[in-house]
Amino acid sequence: MRVIVFVKATKDSEAGKMPTTEEFAAMGKFNEELVNAGIMEAGEGLHPSSKGKRIAFDGPKRTVIDGPFKATGELVAGFWIWKVKDMAEAVEWAKRCPNPMPGPSELEIRPFFEMADFGDAVTPEVAAQEERLRQKVASR
Repeated sequence: MRVIVFVKATKDSEAGKMPTTEEFAAMGKFNEELVNAGIMEAGEGLHPSSKGKRIAFDGPKRTVIDGPFKATGELVAGFWIWKVKDMAEAVEWAKRCPNPMPGPSELEIRPFFEMADFGDAVTPEVAAQEERLRQKVASR
């Protein structure tokens, strides 16, 4: 099973506060453990929402919204993509994570949809197209 682990933003991350050398080293050690265990597929930190854009959809209309965005606790400051056997394994790894922010912070773990989750909506043609796209992305 693949999951995405969101590092939730805080007032400090939205203010652009960078980690200390010690915090950066602790997270690097954790990431190395994830990679060595075959868990981590990707992971990145994100700039504050003040550097971001949102695209709002309403039928054919598109509206660009400039950051910063409100509701700091609902924003994402970084992420990992992990391959785990189940949600319990993801939770165990997340509990080992050094605190990603100074002060209180949160991680959110969400499973990716698998093709089987879509049931009959996935025809053999759609499944073949999805597989071709995955292979093309993987070969880059």
